[in-house]
Order: sequence, then structure tokens, then C-alpha cells
Amino acid sequence: MDKKINIVAISGSIRPHSSNMAVIEAAKAYLDDRVNFTVYHGIDKLPFFNDSKEDIPEVTNFRDILKWADGILICSPEYAFGVPGVLKNALEWTVSTGELVYKPVALITASTGGDKAHASLLLTLTALSSNVADDAKLLIPFIRAKMSADGIVTEPATLQAIYSIADALIRVISEQEADSH
Repeated sequence: MDKKINIVAISGSIRPHSSNMAVIEAAKAYLDDRVNFTVYHGIDKLPFFNDSKEDIPEVTNFRDILKWADGILICSPEYAFGVPGVLKNALEWTVSTGELVYKPVALITASTGGDKAHASLLLTLTALSSNVADDAKLLIPFIRAKMSADGIVTEPATLQAIYSIADALIRVISEQEADSH
């Protein structure tokens, strides 16, 4: 029997009920019976990146979670036309140790606009040598208009797009695992 795929989701927003968490919850609900789906909630606990300090428990834990994962789902807003600092900082902690090298990653940017953060995150993931397939990238502008008053993604086309990204991530992970055997 095949082992279940391990997916770690990271929100670029640290607000507990953010629209980005709503997108992650939609992906989790869609994938939950097929994969081990873990949401990492600790990016705001990581200290500022400093490559001369390596033995930090929060950083070690973050890196171990990324190593454990077969794939990563990142969902981020855009703040001040850029990537949220806490997310950029978290990604920087993987530069010298390579947890995201060749790792399948799906990127969703859900914000009012989002195009600048989306482009910047794709550049960062390229620099980290992550495996981001063309069909594993999604920009959801005006996300709040696609949600219910209680913070759930409800707009059918947006939900289908989230499901397509989740399927693309599963496909890339499966292809990569098949190639390694």
C-alpha cells in the first residue's frame, strides 16, 4: 500500500482568521482524506534570519517540518506591494540548508491585488530551487469578495481553482516520487 503524502501548508498571514487561512482550509477540506495535511503556524515565532545562528529550536523545528513534507502549499497575501516579512524571513531560513531544494511547492497569493507579492514569491522560490509547476500557481485577487461573511471561501470558480492547485501539487509529488524509484 502506498504511503500517504505529507503536505505542509504555510500562510503568509499570521492572523488566525485571515482570508489566506480560509484558502488553506478549503484546500485542506478538499485533500484531507487523501493526504496528511499539516498547517504550520509558527512563522511568527522564527527569529530574524541570521545565517551565523543555526542552533535555534524554532528554526530547527521549522526545517524538520519542511524535510518531513513531500510538498508545501504556501498561501500569502500581499502587504505594501510585497511579500509579508514573516513569510520572507521563514523562507530565508532555508537558504543555507536547502529544505526547499527540488521540493514540490504550490503557491497561492490571495489578496486585494497580489500580483507583486506573487511575482516576488515565485522569484524567491526559484532562488531556493523549489519545484513549482506552472499549474501549481494561483493568484486570487479580491479574495474577500469570494468569501462568505463568516470567512469561508464560497465562490465556486475560486474553490475549483484552489482544488486544481491542490491536484497539481499532488501530481508533482507523485511524479517526483515515481522518478526517484
